[in-house]
Amino acid sequence: MPISHTASLPAAIYLTSGDRGVEFLTVSITVSTFHYITKMADEEPQAIAEGEEEEETPGYKAPALKSLDEIKTLDADDPSLNTYKNALLGGGQDVYAPADDPARVRVLKLALVVGDRADVELDLTGADLSTLKDKPFTIKEGVEYRMKIIFRCQHEIVTGLKYVQTTTRKGIKVDKSKVMVGSYPPVKTEHSYMTPPEEAPSGMIARGHYKVHSLFTDDDKNIYLEWDWAFDIKKDWE
Repeated sequence: MPISHTASLPAAIYLTSGDRGVEFLTVSITVSTFHYITKMADEEPQAIAEGEEEEETPGYKAPALKSLDEIKTLDADDPSLNTYKNALLGGGQDVYAPADDPARVRVLKLALVVGDRADVELDLTGADLSTLKDKPFTIKEGVEYRMKIIFRCQHEIVTGLKYVQTTTRKGIKVDKSKVMVGSYPPVKTEHSYMTPPEEAPSGMIARGHYKVHSLFTDDDKNIYLEWDWAFDIKKDWE
C-alpha cells in the first residue's frame, strides 16, 4: 500500500528576518511528502484522491496590501513597529525599482540541494522555459534533499509568497505540496528559500521519471512564475 506522510506546522506569531524573509504570522500549513512510496515492488503508482487537494487555511485572511510610503509612516512613534519595519524594508537598503522592469518578483533559479554535493541549478530567467522539462535532475533513491528557490523582489514589499508544486508520474498525480515562503523587501540583493527536507522514495518501482509543475505565487493569487521541470529517481547518481 502507498505510504503518505504529512507534517503540519502549528500557527504561531513571531517576528523574524533572514533566509525565510520577514513575517508577522505563520499559519498552519501542511507539507506533503511523496504519496508514492511503496512497500511492495509489484505495486503500481496510485493517484491522489480528489478530496486530498490542499485547501486554503481556515480562518486565514491575507493582509491588505500597503505601499512602501504607507508602511514607512505607519505608527512612526511605535519603537517595536519601527524595528519590524526596518527589517521588512531591508535594513535600510535602497529600494530596488528598475525602470525597465515593472515586475514585483523575478524568480531566478531553482536548485537541487543534497548534503555535501554541489547544487544542481535550473536557470529560470530564459525566454523559453518549456525546455526545462527535457533536462531532468537525477536524485539518488532514499537520499534527503531540498529545493532552493532564488528570487528578487522589486518596487514594493511582497507579502505571503508561496511555492506550490505538483508531481506526476506516467500521467498520474503522486504528490502536491505547498510551502509558505514569507514576505520580502524590494532590494537588489537576491533572496533564497529552502523547502523542508524530503526523502526520495526508494525501490525498483519508485525509480523512474517524474514531471513537476511549479508555481510561485502569493496571498493575493498573483502568479510570478509558472514552469514545468522533471527529475529521475535512480539507484545511484549516475
